[in-house]
Amino acid sequence: MTQEQTNEVTTNDNASLAGSAPRTVLPGRLTPANSDNIALDDTRRNGAPENGATQNSNEFMAASSGISAPRIQVAAAPANTVAAPSEATIKMGTRNLDLHYGPKQALKKIDTDLPQGSITALIGPSGCGKSTFLRCLNRMNDLIEGCKITGEVMLDGENVYSRGVDVVNLRQRVGMVFQKPNPFPMSIFDNIAYGPRLRGLKNKQQLTQLVEESLRGAALWEEVKDDMKKSALSLSGGQQQRLCIARALATKPEVVLMDEPASALDPISTLKIEELMRELRDQYTIVIVTHNMQQAARVSDYTGFFLMGELVELDVTSKIFTDPTDQRTEDYITGRFG
Repeated sequence: MTQEQTNEVTTNDNASLAGSAPRTVLPGRLTPANSDNIALDDTRRNGAPENGATQNSNEFMAASSGISAPRIQVAAAPANTVAAPSEATIKMGTRNLDLHYGPKQALKKIDTDLPQGSITALIGPSGCGKSTFLRCLNRMNDLIEGCKITGEVMLDGENVYSRGVDVVNLRQRVGMVFQKPNPFPMSIFDNIAYGPRLRGLKNKQQLTQLVEESLRGAALWEEVKDDMKKSALSLSGGQQQRLCIARALATKPEVVLMDEPASALDPISTLKIEELMRELRDQYTIVIVTHNMQQAARVSDYTGFFLMGELVELDVTSKIFTDPTDQRTEDYITGRFG
């Protein structure tokens, strides 16, 4: 084995190698792939790479480890495709954001930049503050008794927690899709028209056009166009979730928040939701909470890792999964905890 190969492939015998020990690559670590799209390979492999292994082979454990683990690949983004958060046009952001539920602090000094026209995924173990943070962005936590928030949440440079902010207008601009589909017990048409009607839109022709546009935007129109008077509760789980996305789009939001939108769906419905998110990315700024790291790798431009109420790091997705800055992020994505 050449010295170059030694630096690329680390085995359990590395203690016997001359010089300093190279960095061990753990199973499950994401590695760059030579394609333009996120690719996931759940094929399990055993043993060390062949002699022709290149630097991209560092996802393998040596045969002596006896570990068989899934290999996940993240495509290296073309140059200038995804800018670092600090260089992108920022739609929303937070500064020194703290949140307490009574005496318990759930969020600690959260600083973020959420780039416009992108998908940002938030990952981390249960109870780390991901969903709590998401609800801060459109002040949903205002509805929780004993919740105290300090710091700033900026939308187009304005603090949404400033006095005089119209919360109803804020939630129109920053829409929310929840983990469990929650269609109203009314027709498909009335579900989509509900928000616009509350805002005063009464013209039937305009409402009909808006409902169709929203359903098309949520990739649901072709499936329900002949059943608009049908109860929304009769739709499948995946259809109900896309209906809820269409209902959010009907209010013409600028930002769409999604709290684990596919966690309760089957794989086919999940795929449709992910395809929809990619299609909506050019029109909206999307922030998604997910426990599925493969999903974060597939759909997001940026990924933030939360742990115990702290945002450990937020960066371009390919960097988070291939070369994280913080050791805690690496420990999480390689399965050491969580």
